[in-house]
Amino acid sequence: MGDMSSMSRENKKRELRSRVISSETSVYRPGFEAEDAEEEAREALRRARRRRRLILIVLVIVAAAGAAGWLYYQRNYQYTSYETSWQVDLNEGSLVSYEAFGTNVLKVTKDGASYIDNKGKPVWTDSYEMKNPVVTVHGEYAAVVDRQGNSIYIYNTQGREGETTTILPISKAAVSGGGVVAAVLEDSTASYVTFYNRDGTSLDITVKTIMSGDGYVMDVALSDDGTQLMCSVAYLTNGELKTRVVFYDFSEVGKNIPNRMVGGFDDEFGDAMVPRVTYLSEPYSCAFSANGMTFFTSKNLASPEVVGQYTVEEEIESVLYSDDYAAIIVRNTTGEYNNRLEVCKSDGTHVLTKEFNYDYTHADIDGDQIVLYNENSCQVFNMAGVQKLYAAFDFTVDRVRQGRFPNSLLVTGPQQMREIRLH
Repeated sequence: MGDMSSMSRENKKRELRSRVISSETSVYRPGFEAEDAEEEAREALRRARRRRRLILIVLVIVAAAGAAGWLYYQRNYQYTSYETSWQVDLNEGSLVSYEAFGTNVLKVTKDGASYIDNKGKPVWTDSYEMKNPVVTVHGEYAAVVDRQGNSIYIYNTQGREGETTTILPISKAAVSGGGVVAAVLEDSTASYVTFYNRDGTSLDITVKTIMSGDGYVMDVALSDDGTQLMCSVAYLTNGELKTRVVFYDFSEVGKNIPNRMVGGFDDEFGDAMVPRVTYLSEPYSCAFSANGMTFFTSKNLASPEVVGQYTVEEEIESVLYSDDYAAIIVRNTTGEYNNRLEVCKSDGTHVLTKEFNYDYTHADIDGDQIVLYNENSCQVFNMAGVQKLYAAFDFTVDRVRQGRFPNSLLVTGPQQMREIRLH
């Protein structure tokens, strides 16, 4: 009994000492609560940052998925019908053509030119008299020349900027993005490429080719700034007709080079004629021959180079181009399709082969679309080769181009212009 009592007292003493020690260890320490609060704040900030990162990642994934879905839709969706957004009646006059000009349309007749906006309203109208007007367009400038005549009219999107009259008849012309015009004039023995400012004043520059020696100028093109000239020249050698593509530079670069001729190319074309040359987006250009497309770069202004060729064996029916693309349409000789479209980028990279059956009379590249059309219908492909639209019209058509919106077209005819919304 005594031992039990003694043990109980000892246990109580130990418990009391334990409580004293415990209370001593919990004595207040300055800064302890502040450190706790700071750590809790830092942890809360970390959690908030993690949440923001997670929300941002989710938003990026959703946006990327939405963009991918939209791109897939734009690339693969095929329109099956359309409705007319608006239409206006036009005075046909002695219509020659409608040309894409700036963001709108240039109407060319034998009596004058009119700039029509994308709502069918004339921005300006200018009068002239020509027997055979031909228009050449480069960006914000256009030149209307009287082929085999002597008149040149130079326009920007604000109206007429200059005019001039030549002594010799005009066979070809080109305009630069700044309004400089190069006109090919001819007499019985030679061709003369003469240059004019955008106000019509003559520039002291002439390239002369003797038909019996240098050859006959088939086509010309001007670079965007007007300092480089690209010519296709047909000539005879050993009784055979050949073609040469020649580059001239009229900037400071070419001033010390004889005749300012910085490049000449013969072997690339063999016996094939080159009826069309054009400048594409800088520094590239393209020559369309009877057997394909040859691409050049003028990155070195003093020495243009060939960067690529795309050749075909079939007969080429049409050539078409924009700043970013060059293309040909050939007549298929075998298979179920009558025609084949071949498209290259401005640097010569091949991007599309597309076979089709469609009786077109005109072919254009408008943005990333290939637009084929005749007087009563059109067919539109994108650069993935997807047929975006086939549409028949109930009025005569002369020009089809991209409208104000991705799903619209501007359709122009002799008597009427319409914007159609695709569905």
